[in-house]
Amino acid sequence: MSDDDELLPPDLESSPCLQGEKVTFTGILASMTHRQAYDLVVENGGSSSVHVSGHVTMLVVGEEGWPLDEEGKTSVKLEQAVELINAGVPVQILKESDWLRLLGLEHRERDVHRLFTPAMLQQKLDIPVGVVRRWERLGLIEPVQRVYRLPYFDFQEVAAVRRLQEMLKSGIPRDRIEQSLTGLRLLLPSVDRPLAQLEILARDSRVVFRDGNGLVEARTGQRMLDFEPEPTVAQSDSSETASADSAESGLSEAPSTIPLPTFGVVTETTPANWNADEWFDHGCELLGDDEIPEAIEAFRMGLMLCPDDAEIHFYLASALYRKGNVGGAMERYHVAVELDHEYIEAWTQLGCLRFETGDSQAAIEAFDIALTCHSDYPDAVYHKATVLSELGRNDEAVVFWKQYLDFDQDGPWAAAVMERLEAVSAASSELVEHATQSDDDSI
Repeated sequence: MSDDDELLPPDLESSPCLQGEKVTFTGILASMTHRQAYDLVVENGGSSSVHVSGHVTMLVVGEEGWPLDEEGKTSVKLEQAVELINAGVPVQILKESDWLRLLGLEHRERDVHRLFTPAMLQQKLDIPVGVVRRWERLGLIEPVQRVYRLPYFDFQEVAAVRRLQEMLKSGIPRDRIEQSLTGLRLLLPSVDRPLAQLEILARDSRVVFRDGNGLVEARTGQRMLDFEPEPTVAQSDSSETASADSAESGLSEAPSTIPLPTFGVVTETTPANWNADEWFDHGCELLGDDEIPEAIEAFRMGLMLCPDDAEIHFYLASALYRKGNVGGAMERYHVAVELDHEYIEAWTQLGCLRFETGDSQAAIEAFDIALTCHSDYPDAVYHKATVLSELGRNDEAVVFWKQYLDFDQDGPWAAAVMERLEAVSAASSELVEHATQSDDDSI
């Protein structure tokens, strides 16, 4: 033993990492429940508290949301912890991921920043796929990675946008939310991103367009003051010159756009001169608001302008299915994969509809095409396992169900998979027990 070793306090290396710490939590934890977190504190030598007091030494901030209350104000626990710090009490404020590293649970950090497909987010957060993709188009969320057309999003970022939208829709003033988030910046630098998202959400709620009579707010139809400057003399002169040139050449001036039938979908809040992207975006918004017939017509308007856009066909298929037109939906999914053979989301949805209409073999073939393009596509893995199980091919289904649990452990689909695995295991045990009993009876 060296001299240095003799100077070490006894049992230092074996001391629990939270020895002497009194820990409490605020906000929603992404990796576990608060109950599980409190149990971990005790297991690691600390003590837990549901309140902040002068005895608390550590406050852990959950990363599935921010520590804001229902009125958009900073949580009471965080405010109390800051007051204690300002009074000289040594309270540590840690993000959930930092706390997990302190406990040596780095492998649980992936639960804090899990990657979800739009379909998985719909199951987990009850956000329609169309809304998720619209948020992406607006720049509210950004995919962490993309496989062909399929985006994978950070669960925490999407949950944060949903929370912001809920607060705004409930009538909480934007200024109050912004003030609370700004106050969190010193403690949680990652708040910069939610502040940017808040700006986009607030701006999106005031989208305006110009019609023949001035500016109109898209969502309400309310007219706004229009400060657009009048055309300059130079602009007027150039317009008159162009008209004169056309007249002298004997050519009539061609219209800038070809008029399209509007099928009643154009109102005073939807300008008829939108391009395909604008009609698509409007359709996604209508789809998210369950205005299905209007969404269908908006997507059709987009396809009149851009008939080879696979994504518009895909979302038109989704809208047709929600209206009950399964045949029409399947046809549009077929068009989407014809235009883009590696559109794995369309192949997966096509597989689901094939199974729903009784063609199980075609369903499995569609899932296999998606998995050939992307072998770790969670949605296709889950749905193929479900179809295999319905066909009685449980041994094959188990392989895919276990593969799905590599991507997701606590979402609704994960819960369904675990139930299925338990049922298969129980059934197998009964078969073994029955076989054993039969062998005993035959002796």
